[in-house]
Amino acid sequence: MTAKVIVTRPRPGLDDTLARARAVGLDAVGHPLSEIEPRGWHGPDPEQVDALLVGSANAIRHGGEELRRYGGKPVHAVGKATAEAARRAGFAVASVGSGGLQSVADTIRPPSRLLRVAGAEHVPLGVAEGVSVTTVIAYEAVPLALPEALRDMQQHDLVVMLHSAGAAAQLAKEARRLELDPSRIALAAIGPRVAAAAGDGWRAIHVCDTPSDAALLDMVRRACL
Repeated sequence: MTAKVIVTRPRPGLDDTLARARAVGLDAVGHPLSEIEPRGWHGPDPEQVDALLVGSANAIRHGGEELRRYGGKPVHAVGKATAEAARRAGFAVASVGSGGLQSVADTIRPPSRLLRVAGAEHVPLGVAEGVSVTTVIAYEAVPLALPEALRDMQQHDLVVMLHSAGAAAQLAKEARRLELDPSRIALAAIGPRVAAAAGDGWRAIHVCDTPSDAALLDMVRRACL
């Protein structure tokens, strides 16, 4: 029997992951552990910004009117999905990463004044001397409860996909609330920081080498089929 895969990322990313998971033969269902909500923000004078640094398509989707002030600025995007969201919003894309936002930041040469449009949950970045980063918070992930029916799903070989540390921490909290047996649940984490946030006691924790949805799905497919 193949494992049942639980996808926990917020929409609309959840729907994209579900479609890709089912296309490769995974028995996948969606139970988001958070929903994305915009936050009011105000950035610096656009004349003081050379480019935007964006680690999620959510920053583009929820940037609002304030983001439009920077419409003429190029975007350094964490990956293809973020780059596509930026293009659809009318931005020119200067670079597209494939291994996390730090790898993108490492390619930016001085002098450069970056505006990082981030979520409330974000990791610190290092940049080269002569590169400055101003960070603004444009959105946040609001935790959601898991359904009571998840208790009954423990009879399956469960694998839970985790795309963020916030989701991992919320899963651990919800597992305690629902009195789930973590020893019957395997986790597939998009990176080491996400895996660490889930805590201990799970049947297994698989950690992705490359922080992307495609790589995470490939890891899950190899583990489940």
